[in-house]
Amino acid sequence: MSQSAPMAVITGLRARPVMSPLSVPLQTASGSVEVAPLVLVDLQTDQGVVGHSYLFAISAAHLKPIIALLEAMAEMIDRRPLAPFELERELRRRYALLGVHNIVLFALSAIDMAAWDAMAKLAGKPLVSLLGGRPGPVRAYNSKGLGLLPHDALGAQARALLDEGFGAVKMRMGRARAEDDLLALRLVREAIGPDTTLMCDFNQGLNVNEAIRRGRMLDEQGGLLWIEEPIRADDFAGCARVAQALATPISLGENFMGPEQMAQALAHDCCDFVMPDVQRIGGVSGWLRAAALAQARDLDMSSHLFPEISAHLLAVTPTAHWLEYVDWAVPVLRHAPRIEDGHLIIDERPGSGVDWDEQAIARYLV
Repeated sequence: MSQSAPMAVITGLRARPVMSPLSVPLQTASGSVEVAPLVLVDLQTDQGVVGHSYLFAISAAHLKPIIALLEAMAEMIDRRPLAPFELERELRRRYALLGVHNIVLFALSAIDMAAWDAMAKLAGKPLVSLLGGRPGPVRAYNSKGLGLLPHDALGAQARALLDEGFGAVKMRMGRARAEDDLLALRLVREAIGPDTTLMCDFNQGLNVNEAIRRGRMLDEQGGLLWIEEPIRADDFAGCARVAQALATPISLGENFMGPEQMAQALAHDCCDFVMPDVQRIGGVSGWLRAAALAQARDLDMSSHLFPEISAHLLAVTPTAHWLEYVDWAVPVLRHAPRIEDGHLIIDERPGSGVDWDEQAIARYLV
């Protein structure tokens, strides 16, 4: 009987802060994003393979505390086998008293994603294949623009986003006056035509009553696939009131802190679609559990940010819906994602699709 190769062992972790420039600055109801503060993670193994992942730190002020957490976790997992579920269990045990939420969960997710990337590279397979799927196209929408722009700039940007190879786009809402949001929707719809898929995102910018008022106006105008995060994301009872009052589907999920909070949200029947964020849901391991929750309720499940790794995960998600595409990490990647005919194409390269351009990193390192 042949013996299997010994399991790889973790020998180190490096975390580097970069400020990645955005090709399209984005203004939303909850703030503006003009440059993406990212933490790049390298998980080293004794077999010479390095797993990569990255985090979006939201603000440059969060880079140092996230890196400090990663460095502390690195000591906890040093010399441990490269087994993502075991690593997750150990880190959750260590942080049980502090709580596995917010940037603690971000750091745990980064290690999980890097561990799965390393495992896929050791197996010589794309991550999707390691998870039981296969490479190929994943349906995507362009989400990197259409912020709270002046009305006269919306049409040209909407057409430009579609010209990048997409058949769907998302716009942001949450202007001071509802009438200005409605005008923005009309202008974008005129620019992209009646058959192009269009979503909108309020970025938690409204209260419950205003969300219902504006949502009913949007219902009357029609043409939206979903309304995303109209109110505070953790107000599940309020989200349920909004979802029950409107005809247009409500999408939530980018702020679910782990599959446990997603389960709590779904127990409130607070949305029609879900869209977890891989750094908040718990990395690859957390995503797989979230996908099972969505499957159990037959809820369409999309992704939030991180298109490189999210494409692999959506490809094995039973209720896969839409991949959100942004290019925020592209300036530091060796290979930009390939978009064809409205889809991100997962190729045969081993790993998650995250591989660094070291010369670019040297330019953007902070």
